[in-house]
Parts: sequence; C-alpha cells; structure tokens
Amino acid sequence: MKPSLAQGTRDFGAEVVAKRNYIIQIIRKHFELYGFSPLETPAFENLETLTGKYGEEGDKLMFKILNNGLERPEKHQKSRDEFEEVLQGKSKKGITERALRYDLTIPFARYVAMQAGHLNFPFKRYQIQPVWRADKPQRGRYREFYQCDADIVGSNSLFNESELLQLYADVFQDLKIPVDICINNRMILSDLAVKCGDIHLLTPMTVAIDKLDKIGMNGVMTELQAKGFQESARQCISEFLELSKLPVHEIAPGLVQFFGEETKGIQDIKQFIALEIPGVRIDLTLARGLNYYTGTIIEVKPIGVQMGSLGGGGRYDNLTELFDLPGISGVGISFGLDRIYDVLEETNGFPSTIQSGPQVMLVNFGPSFESANRSILQRLRQEGISCEMYPESIKADKQLKYANKRNIPFVILIGENELKDHTITIKNFQTGLQESFPENEFISSVQSVIISKL
Repeated sequence: MKPSLAQGTRDFGAEVVAKRNYIIQIIRKHFELYGFSPLETPAFENLETLTGKYGEEGDKLMFKILNNGLERPEKHQKSRDEFEEVLQGKSKKGITERALRYDLTIPFARYVAMQAGHLNFPFKRYQIQPVWRADKPQRGRYREFYQCDADIVGSNSLFNESELLQLYADVFQDLKIPVDICINNRMILSDLAVKCGDIHLLTPMTVAIDKLDKIGMNGVMTELQAKGFQESARQCISEFLELSKLPVHEIAPGLVQFFGEETKGIQDIKQFIALEIPGVRIDLTLARGLNYYTGTIIEVKPIGVQMGSLGGGGRYDNLTELFDLPGISGVGISFGLDRIYDVLEETNGFPSTIQSGPQVMLVNFGPSFESANRSILQRLRQEGISCEMYPESIKADKQLKYANKRNIPFVILIGENELKDHTITIKNFQTGLQESFPENEFISSVQSVIISKL
C-alpha cells in the first residue's frame, strides 16, 4: 500500500521543527515574563464538555470518537440513523461520547471548574498544545494545528485585557511580524442586536459579520437576509459596520451617537483607545463567531501578507457557569502557531542562525582514532555544543558530503597528523576555511571559532 497523510495534517522534518520551536520559545518566554504558568489537558474530552460551546457550526467541525466495541452500523437501521445525526453535529451516546478538543479554552474552563477549590485566583495559565477541527483544509487552515493560549480567570479588571494586548504587541515585535491587533466588544454587538429588534439575533448576526473579510459586505447582507433579517435590521447593521472607517478618535463619539447613549461596551473601548498600545486599533466589524465571548474580543491580523488571523481571544464571563461554577470571569488570547510559521516562511522572517541539527560532526578515520574522538565528543557536549561522529570509517569525502547535506556547519578532523602534532583541525563549511589548533587550546578555540560563527 502506498503511504499517505490524512487530509489536513502534516509531517514536520528537523528544519521545520526547529523553526516551530523558535516561535514557541519566543511565545513561551513572553507568557512566563507576564506571570503565566503552564498547563496541559487531554487530547480528547467528553463530548458533553465540548458541544454547545462553539455554536452550531463549531459543533459540526468537531472530530468525534466512536465508542469502543461499537457494532457495525450496517447491521441496524437505528445505528445508521444515529450515525447520520452524529454527522449533523448531534450527540448520540450509543455511537460517540468523546471528541478531540476543538480549542484549549473550553478544556481550560472545565479544568478550572473541577479544580476551583485548589486554585489561587486570579489564576493565570498558558497552554501550548494541538487542537483538531474537521474544517476544509486550505492555506493557513489545517485539521490538526497548534494553539498557544494564555488566560486569566477570577478577575473582572480591564487591566487584564490591557496586559494581554501588550503581550500580543511584545511577541509580534519579537517575531518581527507587523500586525494589526484589532479589538471590539461583544456588549456593543449585543446592543446592536437589540437595536435591530431582538437580543436573540446576536448569534446569527455575529456569525454572518465574522465572514466579512471572506465574503464582503454584500455577502454578509445576503446571508443576513437568508437568516430572516428584515431590511431595516440589515440597514442598521450596515450603518454600524461603516463606523469602523472613522478615525480612531471619532469612533467612540460615533458609537454614542449611533446608540444614543454611552454604553458599558463603549466605555471599555474608550479605555483601550486611551492606552495607545502599539498596533492596537478598534475594528467594529470584528465579531468572532464563538458564543462564549461576553466582553472584549481581540483578533490579530498580519500586515502585508495574505493570511487569516494569527491569533484572537476575548473575555468570557460565563464560561465556567456552563460547568456549574458561576461567578468566575475570564479573559484569554491565543496564538496560531501554524499561521505564524507560514507568515515567517513567506517573508523569509526566520533568523539564519536557527540550527536544526548538530553544530559539529567528527570525521571517522577508523578504530585507532575512536578514543580521541570520543573524548572530543564528550568535551563538546559538556560545553553545550551539539555534535556527532560519523558512525563508519568510510572515505572522508563521503562523510563530508553527508555533513554538507545535513547543513552541519563545522567538521572536526583528527587524523594521523593531528594525533602526532597534538592538534585538532576544524573545517568551516560556510566559508570553506580549515584551521588547526593546539589540543590544549581546544575548548577555547571551539568556542571562538564555532559558537561565534553560528
């Protein structure tokens, strides 16, 4: 059988893993600088934990896991019917009771609800793990991908949002990716739904608005009409979205005029405008179609690159209430590792110093040189220098070709002349230069010649 990958998944070789680790290390560094502690949760959750938290479309995109020992569905009409219902996003305990996690936020809320008696609030955690969505694979969108989340629960203060916005700004500055950090407020969108006729219009309205970048204003209006929005409601939504085109200092007054009063959502937006955090801008078209957001919503968009959002998040005051733990407010953000990687690849943004393999390879000249080579390997590793020796004593030319193909920048040669003269020869593949050093100066020579040039 010819091997193949499951659609929407990828293999990562050494070079790709090294670049992904570069991104993760920067994100983790800033998470910890801001006082977040690590957490990991299982790859799959009980289906009832996840369903109903992401909206109807989210429920349909979950990867559900069939129960162990399930009978063949073709044996019974009932089983076939239940399978059809599961495919439509419904839950059937006889068929499936678990699903791969769709994001990291709901599992985190479940964790908080289960551990609330043991946590010190406000509780700050970060989490870097894969999630799965049965989406249509395309550039920048995969069925298996990593999220890097930071959340704060147990505090209502808007200071938390300002910290997370600044964290976003710091990380993308460190990554050297220019971005717009867009913010809006679900309370403002809720007020818009009421102005359009009914708070129950909020979910279908935000789902449609969330597609604005993909389908344009006409597409949004067409979808709203298909969902039963009257012409007056569609006109109201269109006028609201146009306010995003105002200069930043005119947005809050424009909102007050639109709604006829300064609502809580507008007050929150005004506070963030006053902070003047680099890269942060108000975007009233931002909706984020997840049901659990209740206040500030955030989305990060790259500048100058055709790519979806690189991150997003917001406040979710009622999330733990879904797990019988009311009164715990939370706010969080997420970084899309895979899209960040794609942007850095497209813009040649990765540093040239990222090393995906050994820094040094020792050429194998045969058993009589093995003792000297083992000593060198041990000393290099004690100094924190990644190294290996070619395992077989084949022709030196073939060993050098191996090192070159693996992009190993330096090769050490200890042959008969080196043993006789008590020297060590280092070849720099980047410059083609080859230098010999006294054995008693080996460590300092390696540090100056190798480390300084990597």
